[in-house]
Amino acid sequence: MFTENQDKVGVIGLGIIGKRVADNLRQSGCHVYVWNRSPKTEPNYLGSPAEVADVAEVIQIFVRNGNDLVEVIDKMQGHITARHVIINHATVDPESTRIAAEKVAEAHGAFLDAPFTGSKMAAEKGALVYYVGGDLAVLDRVRPILEISAKEVLFLGEVGEATLLKIVTNMITASTVEVLAEALALTRANGIDPDKLKQALEHNACGSTLTAMKLPSLIEGDYEAHFSLDNMFKDAQFAIDLAKAQDLELPALTTTANVMFNSIQNGDGGDDFSVIGKRFDLPRHQSEGE
Repeated sequence: MFTENQDKVGVIGLGIIGKRVADNLRQSGCHVYVWNRSPKTEPNYLGSPAEVADVAEVIQIFVRNGNDLVEVIDKMQGHITARHVIINHATVDPESTRIAAEKVAEAHGAFLDAPFTGSKMAAEKGALVYYVGGDLAVLDRVRPILEISAKEVLFLGEVGEATLLKIVTNMITASTVEVLAEALALTRANGIDPDKLKQALEHNACGSTLTAMKLPSLIEGDYEAHFSLDNMFKDAQFAIDLAKAQDLELPALTTTANVMFNSIQNGDGGDDFSVIGKRFDLPRHQSEGE
């Protein structure tokens, strides 16, 4: 399954997704070496990104933002070799992606831009989808490792292009959940059982895997984090900045971003991004018509 030395994999960043990817790699028989900004109790936890690079030639990075990505790459400088493949899975700004790729190239290593779609449950099941930008030959080298935590590995072009496509798909996701929350609020305000909205969506073209996943959580007011509001807002800001650079207006996303910002100001940033529907929540006796 693996080429020489590919049974040793580094995972940097042990958040909701990174931890579960590391678990899947271990279960597949890989020797996994990990590091996180705040120490974790994990097997083969090492003291720095440099130490991870010393023992693993394939390194998967799951950090939060561009600054963190560049900082991790800097900490590995002097330890990256021509044998290394550094895979960034964080959705970060295009400039940070470019800088990270250049730093790895200067060390003669290979870099893949590989953001993912899929939340906590998908990561647990090894069912993420990776959007990959970079050299196809490099992707082919590490594809067996990526497939351990993914149901699909899609090659989408050059470094940076995969990240842009991830950002624009998150535009659709965020805006859809905002409209879904509004639809639920209007349904309830008119005294209609929310389960009837679920039934209607199941037989309507606007229904989707996303609406089927998020509507029950919105109905129950369950905002356990699968993809945090903080992260979704970050990605929305990337999209808005990219649009400004092209002199484009994004009214739907801008409105949703304003709602997300208000929710973060209310202390909900660590909850699932569907918490933007919380402002419509009613006491249970009212929502159930008691």
